[in-house]
Amino acid sequence: MKEERDGMKETEIGLIPEDWEVVKIKDVSEKLKAGGTPKRSVKEYWNGDIPFALIEDLTSCGLYLKKTKETITQDGLNNSNAWIVPPNSLLLSMYATIGETAINKIPVATNQAILAIIPNERLNNIYGAYLLKFNSQVLQRQNIQSTQKNINKGIVENFKIPLPPLDEQKKIAYVLSTIQEAKEKTEQVIEATKALKKSLMKHLFTYGSVPLNEVNKVKLKETEIGVLRKEWKLVELGEVASKRSEKVDPKNEKAIYIGLEHIIPGKIKLEKFGYSKEVKSTKLKFYNGDILYAKLRPYLDKGALAEFKGICSTDIIVINPKRNIINPKYLAYLVHSSFFLEYATRSMTGVNHPRTNWSSLKKFKIPFPSLEEQKKIANILSTIDKKIEAEENKKKALEELFKSMLHNLMTGKIRVKDLEVS
Repeated sequence: MKEERDGMKETEIGLIPEDWEVVKIKDVSEKLKAGGTPKRSVKEYWNGDIPFALIEDLTSCGLYLKKTKETITQDGLNNSNAWIVPPNSLLLSMYATIGETAINKIPVATNQAILAIIPNERLNNIYGAYLLKFNSQVLQRQNIQSTQKNINKGIVENFKIPLPPLDEQKKIAYVLSTIQEAKEKTEQVIEATKALKKSLMKHLFTYGSVPLNEVNKVKLKETEIGVLRKEWKLVELGEVASKRSEKVDPKNEKAIYIGLEHIIPGKIKLEKFGYSKEVKSTKLKFYNGDILYAKLRPYLDKGALAEFKGICSTDIIVINPKRNIINPKYLAYLVHSSFFLEYATRSMTGVNHPRTNWSSLKKFKIPFPSLEEQKKIANILSTIDKKIEAEENKKKALEELFKSMLHNLMTGKIRVKDLEVS
């Protein structure tokens, strides 16, 4: 691949390579047609064997649509404007969420909010899908003003696009698909690792750092929070930690500020923060090693370990672990355990803004292994978190690479015509 600076020409859609054309979408399509929706009130039209695509299917499927949430019957198809879109067509959303694009890998019917485009031999469908994604914002600006933002078939079929030679279209599609597939594989690794962490937390807070193949050797006991190792104690949270209540005026502080919006559900690491100058009204002080637990809607699972001092929202409980008997990182992970989450949720009061409180939380009994065992448990979970973080950073990098390559390839700033692709 190389960046081309010469050999460009000025066109009605901007600078493009000299060997590219400018065409209307209808010039590279065999057919463009929207769908229709069978009457919802007629149950015989629904739950058949014909996949029925909605915009939400396009927004959740990635590049390829392989299944739909809803299906219709042949009667539903016959008694509506729906029609069967052949596989490998382009599906483009025209209502509200304009510009979502997918390639259907199965025959589908669609509703009226989706325009099906059947490419002809001049347009590679994968290149076409990425091109429509690239131009989604341009299409959005051409919306028809109504109760909701819409475009129509006429706008789409007359929309002008750059058309490289077919071989180059295929190579552009290959490069973008390779990046997209790498991102999707990374997402799968992230989800699998998160599932592993969830399972591992249950194991660690039951058996401790014992390997899976040795759990049969561990003696257990029934407790009010579930099965635990026999030698572990149960202690009330208030016995091993206290609540900090040091209040400050942010005007008099030059400090990092943590609000509810800065705590990521399920994570103990603080990755975002603000500053005291950005906020008003009384705040709470916290210190390195404290746990910041969101008392508003505790079911959102927000609890983080502070690795610096600062101030925080009064909707956060500042928990101060007694460091000589409990490991702060162990306690930070423990507040994300299923049994703690269930208890905190049960302790909520209020309807519109349900909250828990320290008076309730401090009475909750937690598993209390030795300090050495606590550190082992925390280190195991920390290793998993580092793996998740590394994969999330990889995903972000791939997203930025895709965004950059999409722009440069679709405008001809980077050419792939000499790339060898099987």
